[in-house]
Amino acid sequence: MRLGKWRRRLLRIGVFILAVAMPPTLVGVTNAISYKNTLYEMAADTAVPAELRDTKPPVHDPAKRTVVILLGNLGANVGDALNPYETFAATGAFNVYTVAPERRRVPLLGGLDIVPDLSLAELDSQLAGKAPDVVVVPQTPQPDQPVNAPVREWLARQAGHGSLVLGVCIGVELVAAAGLLDGRDATSHWYRLGALEEAYPGVGWRRGTRYVDDDIITTGGVLSGIDGSLRVIERMLGTSAATAAAAAVGWRHYSPGAPAPLPESTFGLRDTVAGVNLTFRPRPTIGVVLTDGVGEVELASIFCTYTEAAYAARTVALGAGSTAPVRSRHGLVFVPRGDAFAERGLDRLIVPGAGAAVTKRADLDARARRSLGLVPEYPHAQPGFAFDAALRDMARTVDVPTARWRAKTLEYPPSDLKGVTGPGWPWWALLLPLLYGLGGVACVGAVWWAVGALRRRRGGRAERTAEVTREAVEAVP
Repeated sequence: MRLGKWRRRLLRIGVFILAVAMPPTLVGVTNAISYKNTLYEMAADTAVPAELRDTKPPVHDPAKRTVVILLGNLGANVGDALNPYETFAATGAFNVYTVAPERRRVPLLGGLDIVPDLSLAELDSQLAGKAPDVVVVPQTPQPDQPVNAPVREWLARQAGHGSLVLGVCIGVELVAAAGLLDGRDATSHWYRLGALEEAYPGVGWRRGTRYVDDDIITTGGVLSGIDGSLRVIERMLGTSAATAAAAAVGWRHYSPGAPAPLPESTFGLRDTVAGVNLTFRPRPTIGVVLTDGVGEVELASIFCTYTEAAYAARTVALGAGSTAPVRSRHGLVFVPRGDAFAERGLDRLIVPGAGAAVTKRADLDARARRSLGLVPEYPHAQPGFAFDAALRDMARTVDVPTARWRAKTLEYPPSDLKGVTGPGWPWWALLLPLLYGLGGVACVGAVWWAVGALRRRRGGRAERTAEVTREAVEAVP
């Protein structure tokens, strides 16, 4: 009897724990999966726009070295791809191409669709079978899966024919999956190094460095990709050219001859703000207006900062009055996913680019107020490195802990964030899982009460039936 009572108590305790834990867990996991699935979400139509189908490939100058930014079939990290692209293009000394297995729209992190300059076959034809001088490898989803086998095989062939491979951030995983790092030292993003050590034990993984300079160059987090690119420029063109390229993209931390100091990062208690953002915190939708001539690093600073790792917003690439393709400062082609002035459900409208803040502001302001009731924001109106403005805006509009976490994952120098202002740790967001848990307890309590009431009702009926039966039996002579 006593054992049965304890079993019932344990059952009640177990049900109570499940009632508290299950609703917030389900909501948090669902929110996280749903958001992460949007980061590299394909456009509804991935075909090259009609107005671009007959365009000729970029003019190739055989007197210049060739740099290739390798995009996977499933997309690429916007910062890993665009930061090195502009760094190399700013020198004017390279043919710089974006390439993918097929020439169709490829999603960059955060919903920015790019039309690659060339397919892999077209590049081989352009170079008459020669290997490019440099292949830049940004992060791409599922680097070790069959879908990326053509990319890995092509990369291995180019490395075998003399291409210098530059693996950027988590893009280093694709380089490792291609078998190019066995027996070498390498680095990658600090957050992924533990998993990479397990998956590729034959590589000498190094921590606390912006890049490892070898026959293959590998870099740490997103902004360390700029340092790796500058090291390639330094090796091929000299320190003066690298210094000029760093100035052109606004990177103040170029260190000639060796990587700049980088503290070894680990995940700390304050960094749990990322988990709160991912699972429970409401996220605004930011419309990012694409305009001709926008800088590639300027674009990356918006799409990269608010999405991956910070999970602070949903970004959507929009045209300024149409969905026509837009060309960046150095000729990349992007296709908006909608018209900024016809889009609904936007919480903010951001216009990247120092040039747009000067030449397009009056027109965009008037149209946005009239059609959306929003005031466009121009984060790059003030001079400086593009990510400075994005991170300071994040501190102001989201909170300072999220901005510091994102800076840490970008490998942005913490000293550059001194003096940022904004809300503190979002304690209020922790109330949401508590409310979900209380809701679960209330639901279980209601069910428990209903079951008890039904049992009592059935018991009452049984007693009445038994009493009637007894009376009937007693009435029989």
